[in-house]
Amino acid sequence: MSEGKAERNTMSTKLPIYMDNAATTRVDPRVVDAMLPYFSEHYGNAASRSHAFGWQAEEAVEYARLQVAKLCGARSEKEIVFTSGATEADNLAIKGVAEFYRQKGDHIITAKTEHKAVLDTCKRLEKRGLRVTYLDTDAEGRVSPDDVKNAIGDKTILVSLMHVNNEIGTIHPIKEIGEVTRQAGVLLHCDAVQGLGKVDFDVEAMNVDLASFSAHKMYGPKGVGALYVRRSRPRVRIVAEQDGGGHERGMRSGTLNVPGIVGFGKAAELARAEWRADAERVMAMRERLRSHLWNELDEVHLNGADDPHRVPGILNVSFSFVEGEAMMMAIKDVAVSSGSACTSASLEPSYVLRALGVDEELAHSSIRFGIGKFNTEEEIDYVGNLVVEHTKRLRSMSPLYEMHREGIDLKSIQWQAH
Repeated sequence: MSEGKAERNTMSTKLPIYMDNAATTRVDPRVVDAMLPYFSEHYGNAASRSHAFGWQAEEAVEYARLQVAKLCGARSEKEIVFTSGATEADNLAIKGVAEFYRQKGDHIITAKTEHKAVLDTCKRLEKRGLRVTYLDTDAEGRVSPDDVKNAIGDKTILVSLMHVNNEIGTIHPIKEIGEVTRQAGVLLHCDAVQGLGKVDFDVEAMNVDLASFSAHKMYGPKGVGALYVRRSRPRVRIVAEQDGGGHERGMRSGTLNVPGIVGFGKAAELARAEWRADAERVMAMRERLRSHLWNELDEVHLNGADDPHRVPGILNVSFSFVEGEAMMMAIKDVAVSSGSACTSASLEPSYVLRALGVDEELAHSSIRFGIGKFNTEEEIDYVGNLVVEHTKRLRSMSPLYEMHREGIDLKSIQWQAH
């Protein structure tokens, strides 16, 4: 594509373009409208039960609790504990179970591809003497229910597995895994951040005992999340990680973020009503982008599972013979994520992609496109054209790509060391 064509497209497409919806989403204007009165008009503390201001705030919180409970399929709104986000919810679930059930066992099962909020929490518990099994996934990033079953032992107290992987969009078979854990009498915690409000997620149908949510992944505000804690069949008990005041039925003390909770509740209500239509539209845009890239380029690789085991909005692609960081610099007017994380000393490939068996060079060339309900087809087309243009430009400077085009097997070459 010529520079002139790119300039013409820019005239009808507002830049920069946001396509990193797996990192965070724009707050839905209807959510903002619901929150605004709780900053200036209804500003009471939900724990102030001696006057109307507090009662009003408490009523708003309890209504939001019900909205979140309905979205995730909880039996009761009392099973929802509000937190500052999913990272806190993950910590509360895993550490809280580990401490309460420490007389029963000391073994936790998770996967190598989990979010750092789970992996780092597990590593902290290992330092305290607990044992953690980190399961492998298949090449699509899915954990096998049989592997979970085989890993469970007499001292296993918790399995913690995400619903949807945040990097590659792969959906784990949580329902089947829940059947395994329920039969074994082991609790199942699910980081459901990327799935709630995007695909079907039901704690009852999936036998999930604890689940972590975050509002800002589903068009709600940042800084508020929740932990679902099952109250019956079986009743789940956790030890609080934060003391002081006994808020949230003693599981999470601290003054509640009433405007944020109201926003979370509204986002949950909207998702419950609209997620299927949103998912259909987002998937169509994802496939529009994928078709454009695959039709115009060679050596592009999909990372993770394909439909139906992929969330609609995440497209993780590796572009052979292109450095991911160079691509991100080239398309700096588009907000996306690279599969590699820059540190002060080195450039490390994504641990998720490496766990899938993706080789290091290909992992370095990955880009995650996070498509959301506020994206447009015009934006999809602009991004597709831009990525194709810069992929071809960057490859034109790569002698390895030229050798590949000539049919040379690069893996068979023995490079001379100097």
